Amino acid sequence: MATSIAEKPIVFIDPSRCMGCRSCEVACAIEHSQSRELFRAIKEVPRPIPRIKVVYIWSVGMPSPLNCRHCEQAPCIDVCPTRALYKDGNGATMLNPLKCIGCLSCAIACPFGVPELDLVNKIMVKCDLCPDRRSRGEVPACVEACPSGALRYGTVSEIMKEMKKEFLSKYFETRREAVETFIYPLPPARPEMPLHVLTRKTRSTLWFER
Repeated sequence: MATSIAEKPIVFIDPSRCMGCRSCEVACAIEHSQSRELFRAIKEVPRPIPRIKVVYIWSVGMPSPLNCRHCEQAPCIDVCPTRALYKDGNGATMLNPLKCIGCLSCAIACPFGVPELDLVNKIMVKCDLCPDRRSRGEVPACVEACPSGALRYGTVSEIMKEMKKEFLSKYFETRREAVETFIYPLPPARPEMPLHVLTRKTRSTLWFER
């Protein structure tokens, strides 16, 4: 069982990489379908509901995935009258459909408005981090399907290490590409002279010199 927030596996969302392709929605719906196959899932009745949604953030002008954040102190669990919501061993917020009465209390309490009512079965549905895939050591379906890397799965410490590594790699790559070096060889008649090394910028690098 996770002992701290830093050790808790989550789906990390990077809106700057989201293309709005909705591949995550399709993969999630297939994973939670009866057949778990694309061409059979679209013909199922009721049609499977994705537990993740791509929404458009008007304030910044870009799309972004939205799913359950599996809060450490989840308000949806506190307000559920039938205790249908609970935490599993990895800290994921799970929903027991046999106990759910579709009262919408969790949707009202959720700060992100994630839980959604299944109008056919009259119960709530939400992200469960794909427990079957997690038991096999695989990442959630939405993360695997994302072509741009906007979704990642891991602990907070793992994700932060990956982001730091990528930032440093981008930093040094940009710095190397932004400088051109000229080396003047030693003149034959003056072997005592040092090498002359001149550099000049090939493009603006102000973003990392601030």
